[in-house]
Amino acid sequence: MRTVQLKVARIGNSRGIRLPADTLQRYHIRNAVLMEERPDGILLQPEPPPPAGKLSWEETARQMAAHGESWGEWDATAGDGMAGVPWEHKPAKVAEPGASCGSIRARGRKRKAVAP
Repeated sequence: MRTVQLKVARIGNSRGIRLPADTLQRYHIRNAVLMEERPDGILLQPEPPPPAGKLSWEETARQMAAHGESWGEWDATAGDGMAGVPWEHKPAKVAEPGASCGSIRARGRKRKAVAP
């Protein structure tokens, strides 16, 4: 590690520092850095890259193969009994059209609310 003295410059009502170009390139700093105040000083870190979109199954398999990963750990779930469960979509049942959620009737009379 090297120590470099940086001058503080006035920028409007604030103050700022300039980071050397080789440092910006080495740490892949583009438009922003994250600053963390610590008891022993200030830590500047490159802003993390934006999260990539979701991978397709094909791309996931390609990435796993490139990194030597395996689906073997998932094989343990094969014995959980879920293999025979049909996975077809069934719409949830809802109230019949025109049904009212109003009063509840028992034997032709309205139930009275009972105080707790």
